[in-house]
Amino acid sequence: MSDEIDPLDALDDAAAAAAFRRLVRHLRHRHDAQNIELMGLAGFCRNCLADWIRDAGFDGDKAAARELIHGMPMDEWKATRQSEATPEQIAAMQASVAKNAPDTR
Repeated sequence: MSDEIDPLDALDDAAAAAAFRRLVRHLRHRHDAQNIELMGLAGFCRNCLADWIRDAGFDGDKAAARELIHGMPMDEWKATRQSEATPEQIAAMQASVAKNAPDTR
């Protein structure tokens, strides 16, 4: 294991928070980018971000975290934004997630 410090850890918390908020707002706007597609390409999605804010200390439950990230309750998101995943999307997601580091699952 390397003793090097990751420069990301030196990033000012205010700058990191601003970038995170910009990412979330971008994903809220780009609802055409389906979670299954994000998972297939990058190995994470909006729901992962909701899990990560809970891991980082967000006091709300899973539903509250997802509502914060999605900008609406999960049931509303699914009804108005989510389409049915294809077998190809599911396969791509599974292959992509398998590449994730253990601490990002």
